[in-house]
Amino acid sequence: MSNNLLKNVRKIEIKTRGLSRQIFAGEYHSAFKGRGMAFSEVREYQYGDDVRSMDWNVTARMNTPYIKVFEEERELTVVLLIDVSGSRLFGTRIKLKKELLAEVAAVLSFSASINNDKVGALFFSDKVEKFIPPKKGRSHLLYIIREMLEFEPESRRTDISEALRFLTNAIKKRCTAFLLSDLMDLDNRENPRFEEGLKIAANKHDLAAIQIYDPRETELPDVGLVRMMDAESGHELWVDTSEKRVRQDYAIWYKNSQEHIRTILNKYHVDHVKIATDQDYVQPLIRLFKSRA
Repeated sequence: MSNNLLKNVRKIEIKTRGLSRQIFAGEYHSAFKGRGMAFSEVREYQYGDDVRSMDWNVTARMNTPYIKVFEEERELTVVLLIDVSGSRLFGTRIKLKKELLAEVAAVLSFSASINNDKVGALFFSDKVEKFIPPKKGRSHLLYIIREMLEFEPESRRTDISEALRFLTNAIKKRCTAFLLSDLMDLDNRENPRFEEGLKIAANKHDLAAIQIYDPRETELPDVGLVRMMDAESGHELWVDTSEKRVRQDYAIWYKNSQEHIRTILNKYHVDHVKIATDQDYVQPLIRLFKSRA
C-alpha cells in the first residue's frame, strides 16, 4: 500500500470510527439489531398468531394448523453494495461522489463493527466487479476501505439489478444491505431499470438505499454552448445551455426521474435517503436510522 493511500485510509478510519462511536452506535442498534430472525421451532397455531408464519407443510401432515416460531439473531450480517460506475467520478462542490460514497460506507462499516456484526462489500458497475464476503475485524474493515478508495472497475456502466441479484444468491441468510449509489440506472423514459431486482432483494433482505448526488446534476446552469460527455457511455454532444427551453426540459427530466426512483423504493418498502456532495452526511444518516427504529 502506498504511503498516500495509507494516509487516506487512516484519515477516513479516524473520522468515521469516531462518528460511528459517538453518534451512530445507539441509532444503529435500534434500527438494525433484532431485525434478523432465525427459525427456531414449530408449534400449534393460537388465536392471534400471524397467519404469514403458518407452516403449511406441517399443517398438512398434522391436519391441524401449525406456525413457525422465530428468534432474534444476536448478530447481523451487513453488506454494502457500492456503485463504482463512471458517474461516481463526478463532483463540482466539496467532494466527488466517489469520496462521499467511501466515507458513508466507512461509517456504516464501523457502526456494524462496533455492534459486533459481520461486514461485507460488493462493488458493482454493470456487473459485479468484486465481492468481499462478510467478516469481522479491523483489518477486514480497513481492507474494504482501501478497496473503496483505490478499486478500478473494468466497466463504467451501471446495472443495479445485477448487483441485487448477486446479493440475493450469494447471501443465503437474511442480511442488512445498504445500496450506495446515485441510482441513475434509467431507461429511455426516466424509469428505473432495477425494479425486478429490487423487488426480489427487498423481499429476502433488509434493504436500505443511500442515494449520493451532486447539486449540479439537478439543473443546467446558463453558461452558453457546452460540450458534455456521458461518463458511462463516453457519448459526447453539444448543449446550448443559454436556451431556456433546454434548461427547463432538463429540470423536468431530472424531477421526473427522481420521482420514479422514489416511487419504486416506496413500493417495496426500501428505506431511502439522499445525500449531496456538499452536504454533511451525519444528519441524513441519523434520519435514516431513526425512521427504522
